[in-house]
Amino acid sequence: MDDPEVKLQSQERLLEDLRQVIENAEDLLSNTNAYHSQLYQHARTRLAQALHYATEELARFEDIQVDRMIELTRAANLLHQDLSGEARLLRAFKRQ
Repeated sequence: MDDPEVKLQSQERLLEDLRQVIENAEDLLSNTNAYHSQLYQHARTRLAQALHYATEELARFEDIQVDRMIELTRAANLLHQDLSGEARLLRAFKRQ
């Protein structure tokens, strides 16, 4: 089960799930703004803090993913000797 394609799909699915959780938490925070009891405010504070950390982690994961894509693109360009932007585009759209 060490297939790179399966691993990549799992990572993308995990990132999308994290984005959805963040979106739902943001909605929950905005929809409970009118509740002023101590219990709600404490829960909202904890949720806001967790949301902050989750957003930071998502940004970090996305940065890693972009860096990985840049490196893979660079390696593919070297492998196929795509020295110009035109050569890269032609290879990208070349039919097999």
